Amino acid sequence: MEGYGLQRRILVTGGAGFLGSHLCEALLARGNEVLCVDNFFTGALDHVTRLRSHPRFELMRHDITFPLYVETDQIYNLACPASPMHYQFDPVQTTKVSVHGSINMLGLAKRVKAPILQASTSEVYGDPAEHPQREGYWGHVNPIGPRSCYDEGKRCAETLFFDYRRQHGVRIKVARIFNTYGPHMHPNDGRVVSNFIVQALRGRPITLFGDGTQTRSFCYVADLIDGLMRLMDTPDDFTGPVNLGNPTELTMRELAQRIIALTGSRSPIEYRPLPADDPRQRQPDITLARSALGWEPRVGLDEGLRRTIDYFDGLLRQPEPVLIASASR
Repeated sequence: MEGYGLQRRILVTGGAGFLGSHLCEALLARGNEVLCVDNFFTGALDHVTRLRSHPRFELMRHDITFPLYVETDQIYNLACPASPMHYQFDPVQTTKVSVHGSINMLGLAKRVKAPILQASTSEVYGDPAEHPQREGYWGHVNPIGPRSCYDEGKRCAETLFFDYRRQHGVRIKVARIFNTYGPHMHPNDGRVVSNFIVQALRGRPITLFGDGTQTRSFCYVADLIDGLMRLMDTPDDFTGPVNLGNPTELTMRELAQRIIALTGSRSPIEYRPLPADDPRQRQPDITLARSALGWEPRVGLDEGLRRTIDYFDGLLRQPEPVLIASASR
């Protein structure tokens, strides 16, 4: 891969979040300088505590819905709450982060002539009528539903990225990220992996929404970060969008049963109504990622879940563990 041996100053927005903190660490390991920008709505100082003493790491508290005036060689735009519990807490602000934030970061990229990567999402496909989802599928999204602040915000962000390329020649990359899990997930974010693990470790009922037959495909965070960096390293004429996710699909019931087995928990499963507009199926077609990036997931689900379980087990043993949520993703 490219990127090693050439020190760059790289801006990571949302850098103290789940994905952002792992990306910052990986970019530092390549020998880069990293400017981590976060407003700490969902990001956490704990995620970057051990990076703060690194001589090539800088942390800035900033909300990208306001302009940012810095010098940088590359931009990874990851800033946006990504779990329904968080992005539905303030849906107007969620849309602003995707739209105003993208405009501000694209303006910065235009000024400093830096390539910019947008962390888009499989949510742009909505509740898909095509399965598995390929990049050419336009999606099936409810524009006025409770999830639309995130879904439509990210769709508009993609529009802005491609229009900035067409109109201003900005060098862009767009990654459509499917469900990702691993250490640094927030135990209170309402996402299905974190919910199931925390509930299983505490011996509480596993809350399964719907009948448990809805499917997702889960990618371990280290694999996803590798995909993002490979995408940034591609030539300027490759923009994406490109799906990044694990094509291995399983039902929510299967995931719950696997987590119960891996934790040795005796938690029962409780069924609850399915949230509005919750997709029934989600599976990426990663043909493009394989051919253009030489990328595919390498960490198996059981191995990734064991690492994530170990992380949450250590977190919950701390003196004041946080309470779990009652949502799903």
